[in-house]
Amino acid sequence: MSTPHNDSTRRDFLKASSLAVGASLAAGFAGNARAFAAGDETLKIGLIGCGGRGGGAANQALSTKGNVKLVAMADAFEDNLNRKHDQLLREFSSNPEKVEVPKEHRFVGFDAYQKLCAMKEIDVVVMATPPGFRPIHFEAAVKAGKHVFAEKPVATDAPGVRRFLAAVEEAKKKNLKVGIGLQRHHQRPYLETIKRIKDGAIGDVIALRVYWNSGGVWVRERKKLLKAKIEKVTGKKFPKNEEAAEDLLEKHKGLLTEMEYQMRNWYYFNWLCGDHICEQHIHNLDVGNWVKSEMAGKLVHPVRANGMGGRQVRTGIDHGEIFDHHAVEYEYADGSRMFSQCRHIPNCWNPVTEHAHGSKGYANLSGASIDAAGMRWRNRRRGKNPYQQEHDDLFAAIRNNTPYNEGDFGATSTMISILGRMATYSGQPVNWDDAINSKLSIMPKDYSFTATPPTVPDKAGRYPIPTPGVTKVL
Repeated sequence: MSTPHNDSTRRDFLKASSLAVGASLAAGFAGNARAFAAGDETLKIGLIGCGGRGGGAANQALSTKGNVKLVAMADAFEDNLNRKHDQLLREFSSNPEKVEVPKEHRFVGFDAYQKLCAMKEIDVVVMATPPGFRPIHFEAAVKAGKHVFAEKPVATDAPGVRRFLAAVEEAKKKNLKVGIGLQRHHQRPYLETIKRIKDGAIGDVIALRVYWNSGGVWVRERKKLLKAKIEKVTGKKFPKNEEAAEDLLEKHKGLLTEMEYQMRNWYYFNWLCGDHICEQHIHNLDVGNWVKSEMAGKLVHPVRANGMGGRQVRTGIDHGEIFDHHAVEYEYADGSRMFSQCRHIPNCWNPVTEHAHGSKGYANLSGASIDAAGMRWRNRRRGKNPYQQEHDDLFAAIRNNTPYNEGDFGATSTMISILGRMATYSGQPVNWDDAINSKLSIMPKDYSFTATPPTVPDKAGRYPIPTPGVTKVL
């Protein structure tokens, strides 16, 4: 049975939201954005965040229909930027005019995004930094009148989600197009499966199961990062003698500030990543909420969550402060549930899937199949690469000036992920209204490489780990 919740707060959160699900979503508003005639004008792109996903997103943006050109890049680290610039040049060696980023348009540092957004010639900003920076970067791009593709998640705490949502409303007023990197919304098998669910193939959706269980991701060790920096500064190869190497590391340890270390090893710090329930599992949570929203005919979200999680295997000093497993039960206003698992532990059961159970049958969303009373169906047409399709859809909307804003559902799915983290970290049930209205910010007060991050290690190099039953999340 569903227990009472604050409907007015939930309405406030969603009051400006239209249902933003499917391939081309949400309503735009007439405003001051530039309109593009299809195929006869070059769209100029600025890239903020030059890591792996940034390079992929830039490649996909440059591969859309019509004239497209990368004219500016921004990153906190010069080596990241230069490496990605050279990689994109190689990838588009047959069309070198697509990548024309002179040195004066390569911006480095924490304020690099501001310099990029200030460039009048840029039409579209592609954002792929660690997600903690997304709210301030998105806000700046919207203020500057740019269309945006922003990777998921769009924040790492509730104040960041609210800030992002405020900028979404400004984007609508300016008729700016906004794409969010939840590419399953552009993936043909998902679209066809969810359409059939909406049309009643499995009846009322009673429960959802969503998973992202895997062996984990990369880790960037402090010693290796410091070693590389020492070699760069001194111009000398690191000594092979272990004692000499340790002495050199100790002598030059100040070269790598705590802020730079966390930025380069960003996946393991909540202010940057949000934990893997946010950075990765958001995809599966988003699909589950997409189904519920389609059934409701409007954008919805869970009303509360409870869960458990911890840190059992990934416990090294370079694994920061995040958990290696989470299990969350989300409750919706109609009493239905979404059961969620995510794990970063090798040699385990590792599904990355989504499933819907209804009063008439079952749908495997990730497998694009339905088994219900009187119906067995499976989609065998995979369609276009969804990472490319989401950019194709966004850039087509920009050129044709058609309504396109995925910001509302991107922010909602982000907040669902944060709600789950709050529940696992605290060990307590957490209501949506309390979570979305939380004033607890996990972001730094200052942004510089000499600033102190929100969490710092003890003398042994270990970080404070959230403790269920102790940790406060509101």
